[in-house]
Amino acid sequence: MIGRTLGLYFARRFASSVAMIFLSCVALIMLVDFLEMARRTADREQVTTSLVALVTIYRAPAFTEQLLPFAVLFGAIATFVLLSRRLELVVARAVGLSVWQFILPPVLVAFAIGIFATAVFNPISADFKERANQMEGEFFGSTSFSLTQDKKEFWVRQQSVDGQSIIQAAASQQGGRVLTGVVIYEFDANDKLIERVEARTAKLGDGAWALTDARVLVPGFDLETFPTYLVATNLDPTQIQDSLVAPETVSFWQLPGAIRSAEQSGFGATRYRLQLQSLLARPFLLIAMVLIAASVGLRVFRFGGVGQTILGGVAAGFLLYVGSKLAEDLGEAGIVHPVAAAWFPAVAGIFMGVLILLHREDG
Repeated sequence: MIGRTLGLYFARRFASSVAMIFLSCVALIMLVDFLEMARRTADREQVTTSLVALVTIYRAPAFTEQLLPFAVLFGAIATFVLLSRRLELVVARAVGLSVWQFILPPVLVAFAIGIFATAVFNPISADFKERANQMEGEFFGSTSFSLTQDKKEFWVRQQSVDGQSIIQAAASQQGGRVLTGVVIYEFDANDKLIERVEARTAKLGDGAWALTDARVLVPGFDLETFPTYLVATNLDPTQIQDSLVAPETVSFWQLPGAIRSAEQSGFGATRYRLQLQSLLARPFLLIAMVLIAASVGLRVFRFGGVGQTILGGVAAGFLLYVGSKLAEDLGEAGIVHPVAAAWFPAVAGIFMGVLILLHREDG
C-alpha cells in the first residue's frame, strides 16, 4: 500500500488543484452573473448594487453545483500532468507503486468531496436558490406584468368549483405558495375562455389564490382592475409543489418527503426521483472524473504531449457531460428509469477509466 506521507502529499496536491480551478470558475461565473443582473435591473431604481451582489451570491451555489465534476476532472488532469512533468510519478513507480496505488488518494478525496457536495453543499444551494427566486420575484414582479424578463416560467393546470384554469407564473417562492408575474386563464365546463387575469403576485390560501394588483379581462367587457382578487382552486401547497417548485430548490434531505407528497397527491415525482438519484450518484461521478483524468494524464512529458493530454481530457469530459444530459432528458421524459438515467454517467465513466488504465498499465 502507498505510504501515509506520500498518500497525503498526492491528496493535498489534488485537493489544492481542484480548489483553485473551482474557485477561479466560481469567481468568473459570479462576475458574469453580476453584470447580467445589473443590466436587467438598470431601470429599477429600488434595486441597489448591494442587492444585485446579494442575489448573485444566492444564485452562485446552484451554478457551481453543475461545475463541480469538471473542476474535479481538470484538477485531476493538472495534478497528474504536474506530477509527471516533475518525474515524481516516475519515482513512485521506481519504488514499486502501481498506478492503482497512487491514484487512490485522489479517488478518496473526490469521493469525500462528492459526499460533502451532496449532504452539505446541496442543502445550502437549495436554500440560496429559493432566496434568489424570492428576490428576483420582488425585482421583476413588483413593477411590471411582463413575463419576458425571466425565461424560467412555470405552468400549472387546476380544477375548481368555478371550472378549469391554467396558471402561468414568472417565478415561484415559498415552495410554490407565492407566485409573481401571474397570468390566469379561466375556462367554463365547455372549455370556453371566460376571463383572463393578470396580477403582480398570487398567494395560495384556503381554497383560493389571493391576487394583488389584478387586471381582469372578460371577453366582451372592458378591462377592470382590482387591488385584490380571488380565484378559486382545489390545490394545496403539497399538490402544487411538483408543478411549480424546481427540484434544484429542494434540498437532498427533503427530496424523499417531496417524492412521497407528490405521489400521494397524484402528481408525478419523476423529476424529484431523478434529482435524488443524481445526488446519490455524485460521489461516484467524481470518482469517474478522476479515473478519466488518470487515463489521459499519467504520462511522462519529457517529449511533449501536454496539449494532447489536455485536449483528450476536455473531449472526455464533454462526452460524459453530453451523455449525462441525454440520460437526464430521457429520465425526465419517462423513457428511462430515473435510477438508470442518474447512475449511467457515473458507472460508464468509471468503467471507461478503469478499462483504459488496465489497457495502458497492465497490458
